[in-house]
Amino acid sequence: MRVAPMSPVAGRRRRALVCVALIASIVALYAPVREHDFVNYDDPEYVLENTPVRAGVTPAGILWAFTHFHSANWHPLTWISHMVDCRVFGLDAGAHLMVNVALHALAAALLFLFLERATGAFWRSAFVAALFAVHPLRVESVAWVSERKDVLAALFWMLTLHAYAWHARAPSGRRMALVTAAFAGGLLAKPMLVTLPFVLLLLDLWPLDRPRTRALLLEKMPLFALVLASCAVTIAAQYTAGAMVALVPGFGVSYRVQNAIVSYATYLGQTVWPTDLAVFYPPRTPVPPAEVALSAAVLLAISGLVARHGARRPYLPLGWLWYLGVLVPVIGLVWVGEQARADRFTYLPQIGIGIIVAWGVNDLLARWPRRAWVLAPAATALLLAWAAATRVQIGYWRNTQTLFEHALAVTRDNHVVHANLGAELARLGRT
Repeated sequence: MRVAPMSPVAGRRRRALVCVALIASIVALYAPVREHDFVNYDDPEYVLENTPVRAGVTPAGILWAFTHFHSANWHPLTWISHMVDCRVFGLDAGAHLMVNVALHALAAALLFLFLERATGAFWRSAFVAALFAVHPLRVESVAWVSERKDVLAALFWMLTLHAYAWHARAPSGRRMALVTAAFAGGLLAKPMLVTLPFVLLLLDLWPLDRPRTRALLLEKMPLFALVLASCAVTIAAQYTAGAMVALVPGFGVSYRVQNAIVSYATYLGQTVWPTDLAVFYPPRTPVPPAEVALSAAVLLAISGLVARHGARRPYLPLGWLWYLGVLVPVIGLVWVGEQARADRFTYLPQIGIGIIVAWGVNDLLARWPRRAWVLAPAATALLLAWAAATRVQIGYWRNTQTLFEHALAVTRDNHVVHANLGAELARLGRT
């Protein structure tokens, strides 16, 4: 039996309903953050004790945002967004966090719209966007005031994807200028977006299916120029603040490679089974050799499957290289800060895994005529389980004490968390 094609009006209505559902789900899921406090971890440096930010949006503040390094970062749009919050909401932490929620919700809706329009796969696109929206690994980026840079940069990431898809349909200098402007905005929010031009090259192959010519690389030269400039400024900011860890015994190249291998595999495991999430994961020296070997075996096995089947299923190399590549700036090869890994680092990379799962499962069951009877309830149950875990994880971010007490409960030898919890207890007079 042939199914009648959907009218354009019905298609737009269906897309709008999914966008509304994504936004409403995120707002409902993260509603408790309206009653949360600032936490004594980066929030003082970013907002509470940051004089230019607390003053709100002023000419002097905007000049400061573009001309000063602060907290080992240079992300002027992020500073300006915090200034806007302080001007509008004062130091109401819950209101600041609800802005994070709104930005995350917009990014999820835009992700769905991009994937659906680029691939034509409605429900698979909806699943990837829902995974991005409700997974527990998102909590750190959304429920932490200081991670405004994550959600703001994600919004610009999605806007860049939409501008690029528009350009790909009818390439022109004007359309590419819009892509460049959106990408520049993302870099001004968080420099981790330096990997986005490489993702655009992957999208050229699938799903955009553009002719493979030198023009694909040449048109992106302005983007790569921005990448080089952003890397130079970021390195200067981190070096000036002493945030970059030198190649010293215990943290040399070998250790960093081993930690990166384990982190890649750990993030995959946390995608499936997101338990024992913490605000800070202390580095382990040395990394257990058995974990390195097992993690390497998992990564090599997946890479082998992608190489074997990627030609017939191009979503496999796209998703896998998206995941591996977007994590490169924060995987620890260039060691910044003290953490071995962080939940927030998966914010954009995990989208690649979602694409592999959504399209891969559909292909595996392609010959089963009743696959929709299994896929729909299974996907719904999985998303509900992740959402329930997210709601629990959100609760740990209520205040400094609950955040660090939970981190101590799920990690070991965590000197950073002990120190921060001790400082908070001292502030409360609980010596």
